[in-house]
Amino acid sequence: MMRIWLLAWGIGMLLPAAGFAQVQAGPGPLELTSALGRKLFGLADDQNLVDARSKLSADPKNVDLMLALSKAQAARRQYREAVATADAGLALAPTNGALLAERGHRELGLREFAAAKRDLERAAQLTPTDLEAVYNLALAHYFMREFADAAVLFDKARTMAKDDDGLISCSNWLFASLRRAGKDAEAELVLARITPEVKNKDVHDAHYLQLLHFYQGKASEAAILPSPPAPADDFEAELAFDTIAYAVGNWKLYHHEAKPAQELFSKVVEGQAWNSWGFIGSEMELKRAK
Repeated sequence: MMRIWLLAWGIGMLLPAAGFAQVQAGPGPLELTSALGRKLFGLADDQNLVDARSKLSADPKNVDLMLALSKAQAARRQYREAVATADAGLALAPTNGALLAERGHRELGLREFAAAKRDLERAAQLTPTDLEAVYNLALAHYFMREFADAAVLFDKARTMAKDDDGLISCSNWLFASLRRAGKDAEAELVLARITPEVKNKDVHDAHYLQLLHFYQGKASEAAILPSPPAPADDFEAELAFDTIAYAVGNWKLYHHEAKPAQELFSKVVEGQAWNSWGFIGSEMELKRAK
């Protein structure tokens, strides 16, 4: 259910440069240097991104096309570029909740949590039925270690969920937020809603459902924790590993097992999926432990 900038572009700079109609070869742009000192890069343009840029060039003040381009850039981990595109859209439509939510989402990936929180708070005010805005706002609080505030928002997002996928993903993060906030009894109550009848449809929410079963004692760590992915460019395998390894590392922190937790976090940040929530969470824990 939940999916997952370098230049301060003006409107004119959103147009494709001459000869830029082809997909770029080689690695993508440098996006940020992580809290651990590692340079993190985007991916090269794909045809979807080229097409989105071309459509906007034909209608450069179309806010919907700006949103589509930002999402296409983000899909290639070009987060700075995605934020710059959202900036341009918001210059034309400053109260566009979808653009604010999009920019906030990408600011999270860039570890600009305070900026993300501002944008997502505004997005949630403008579009109060937008579950993803509330969910990502909760993540901003979580990564800022405002765990109690994150829990309130994940609980709100859970009430907004219209299907099991929403219930599963919100419950996973609500449980984690409450445990990190020291509210263990409340966290246990979250698990009561995860009955055998709760099933995921989205493949990514399968990872969260596995984790909820692990928290319930219905699955072992060995049963749910995959090996680190190989080859390194298998994004889906890496996403599964990052999601589960980070959460199991958290579980070890709850139980005062700091060393094995740090070992799991360290394995996560060796990968390439730097925009995944598990990678970001692992990075923040390792930074704090330094």
